[in-house]
Amino acid sequence: MSCMPIFNLFRKKSPAPSTDHWDEILLEHVNFYEKLEPRERLFFKLRMQAFLDEIEIETIETEPTETDALLIAASAIIPVFQFPDWHYSNLKTVILLPEHFNEDLEFEGHGNGRRIFGMVGTGKWNHKMILSKEALYHGFKNETDKLNTAIHEFVHLIDKMDGTIDGIPHALLEQSYVIPWINLMHEEMERINKDKSDIRHYGGSSQIEFFAVAAEYFFSRPKLMKRKHPDIYQMLSKCFTPDQE
Repeated sequence: MSCMPIFNLFRKKSPAPSTDHWDEILLEHVNFYEKLEPRERLFFKLRMQAFLDEIEIETIETEPTETDALLIAASAIIPVFQFPDWHYSNLKTVILLPEHFNEDLEFEGHGNGRRIFGMVGTGKWNHKMILSKEALYHGFKNETDKLNTAIHEFVHLIDKMDGTIDGIPHALLEQSYVIPWINLMHEEMERINKDKSDIRHYGGSSQIEFFAVAAEYFFSRPKLMKRKHPDIYQMLSKCFTPDQE
């Protein structure tokens, strides 16, 4: 597999490029951006620019595009948009593969456990995120399935900011809400595992995955979550949009 860095123009050593033309791409792909006010859109793009200055994006056997980088950056900023000083200190590189892959990052052919859409690396992959380009685009293209792999993986990084991935985002959630959140997670996980919830089944596998899957739902279909899961919606609002509480 060959690996190439993309978008050196975003690196700090280069003058900052104009972001005016980003609007067309973001308005086409990112529903979250479309709903922002003009001043918020400008701030969102500045946050994206800062992310792309700090994080290297590499592609493996796929031609890099500016849209790739913008969708990755948007995925990073959406969950922390209400936290202007947020930096992903536990991430250095995002690696983009053309399709779903296995634990060895193999993606060609069929079978071989190629069922991974994205993952936050450990061990030799520490400080790296690996994403399927196919899944990256699907997350912004499909507006009904409550699935966004890139946001899912960035939420894992948010969860990991306190040193442990456990489904409890201590960096965002006030301590007084931790026990209620744990109880809420386990109540809903039980419903998921009894096929009594519309939250994706993967969310019933652990606290870690419940938090990430629920966050996908929260950002992809907020009105639906507020109607069907008001308690979970309220708790995630305390995490991701505390100023709007």
